[in-house]
Amino acid sequence: MTHSSSLVSALRSVSLTVPDLVAAEHFYTSIWHLDVVAKSEQAIYFRGTGADHHLLELHQADGPAKIRCVTLRARDLSALEKVAKAAVAAGGKVLKPIAEVTEPGGGQSVTVIDPDGRVFQLVYGDAMHADAHEVQDRPIRLAHAVLNSHDVESTRAFMESVLDFSLSDRTRIMAFMRCNSDHHSIALGDSDNDALNHIAFLMPDVDSVMRGGGRMRDAGYGIEWGPGRHGPGDNAFNYFVGPFDVVIEYTAEVQQIDDSYKSGQPTDWTWPPGRVDQWGISAPPSPRLKDAQKAVVFVS
Repeated sequence: MTHSSSLVSALRSVSLTVPDLVAAEHFYTSIWHLDVVAKSEQAIYFRGTGADHHLLELHQADGPAKIRCVTLRARDLSALEKVAKAAVAAGGKVLKPIAEVTEPGGGQSVTVIDPDGRVFQLVYGDAMHADAHEVQDRPIRLAHAVLNSHDVESTRAFMESVLDFSLSDRTRIMAFMRCNSDHHSIALGDSDNDALNHIAFLMPDVDSVMRGGGRMRDAGYGIEWGPGRHGPGDNAFNYFVGPFDVVIEYTAEVQQIDDSYKSGQPTDWTWPPGRVDQWGISAPPSPRLKDAQKAVVFVS
């Protein structure tokens, strides 16, 4: 793919702060079906069944949950310096210069922040698991993260110029950005704030997405949107509001694209009245979901 990012190979993980690590560990292992790969008194790192060292990290902090950063994997070591320089040129800043990573996973990284406070860590040479595999009902890796933006086109320009992402599709409320053959690894949601919208976890099949919905409901976490199948990305989904108002999604069958894919515009992505996805069986996103999609702001 000529339009894959020359700098970023994949979305690796998302880092959050939460007020109760014990409760979080119980939820993300027993109910959400991740495994703890590393932990300390102040942080827990969770892996899926895929090769990524971890896909979610949680750090202890009082107050509401916040997002610390989105971590992307660099294609090579030189990408770290290129991203650092491009971030400054685009009006952002380098929060942490290129250095060895001292947290679990290792590697080298650089951390940059865009003009509106979104934090991206780019890592290279981090540890990978040799036992990557698929297991029913267990997340493999992150499928995507969606970040709100009060100015989507400005945020899109930053991602294109700094991280070399490309636009896959533009709907009335979202810009879908890709760095590899996944239809999108980051999406930008039109909003009045710049919070984390949600984190999507890739499941091995649609049945695992559906059974995950039942398991979550049994645990007291109702489906806030779904089941359904999106237009852009063509992926099946169930959305939930997890502990501390973090919106999480089980998804499967994310569309794989190449250079023959033509980016759609809002007029290409419309639904008949009363529909909000391809299947048309789900109610629209719940008010609770919409509120939670604005609640997890970046650590300032």
